[in-house]
Amino acid sequence: MSAPTVAADSRLAVVRDELAKLPAFLRRDLVVALSYRMSFVTEWIGLGVQTVLFYFVGRMVNPSVLPAYGGTRAGYLEFAVVGIAVGGFVTLALARVATGIRNEQMVGTLESLLMTPTAPTTIQLGTVFYDLLYIPLRTALFLVLTAALFGLDFHAAGFLPALTILLVFIPFVWGLGVANAGLILTFRRGSGIAGFAATMLTLASGAFFPLSLLPSWLETIARINPLAIAIDGMRAALLGGSGWTDAGIAIAKLAPFASVSLVVGFWIFGLALRRERRLGTLGLY
Repeated sequence: MSAPTVAADSRLAVVRDELAKLPAFLRRDLVVALSYRMSFVTEWIGLGVQTVLFYFVGRMVNPSVLPAYGGTRAGYLEFAVVGIAVGGFVTLALARVATGIRNEQMVGTLESLLMTPTAPTTIQLGTVFYDLLYIPLRTALFLVLTAALFGLDFHAAGFLPALTILLVFIPFVWGLGVANAGLILTFRRGSGIAGFAATMLTLASGAFFPLSLLPSWLETIARINPLAIAIDGMRAALLGGSGWTDAGIAIAKLAPFASVSLVVGFWIFGLALRRERRLGTLGLY
């Protein structure tokens, strides 16, 4: 067997061993989530209350100001529910990714984890592995339940393209969260930054009102917001039944943002990790 082949097999074995550690993180976080069931219940109650609120707000909205998708002008609740789902996804995902490392610091397990023969990337992925599975499923389930309860006219064929757009959007949010986790390693506090980022992204995304209502200069900027691209692509699939045509365009626009966000996020996290190890302050909180 040649040396390059042996080296490739060795690298493959390392990757396989690292991936085999992820189920342990998943089991731990699942047990923690099940032990705090009230948090899970109140989270869904909050989503339900927000949806009911927008139902009544929608009764005051003139449908003519809403954009049309596939030649069909959706009702305000249908328009807003997609924004609620994706905006809520960003807020929840960004907060959990950013605070995953902080929680490890607070319970005193971060330094112990980093002393094990586990790659920092595996630890970072492991701390959010449960959320990377749960949050997209939560978003999809929320859309299905609201469609059934409120009689919303979603195109069934649009759910798979919409979910694909969401999956491509996840690395963008994850990259922001990883970068914020690096700031938390250094400054110990960072939830405010995550909340501010989520608020700004949501405000300029058209989640709750059409972007055409913004001043023209702000609308131009908002239309390149990755969250706006994701929401618009999902609305086109769910409300307009555009299928994979518009979904492919949205995915092509989102992919560069997602790639850059991941690269920059892990670079910032790596810098912070090396700094804390050099100073010997990794375990401080």
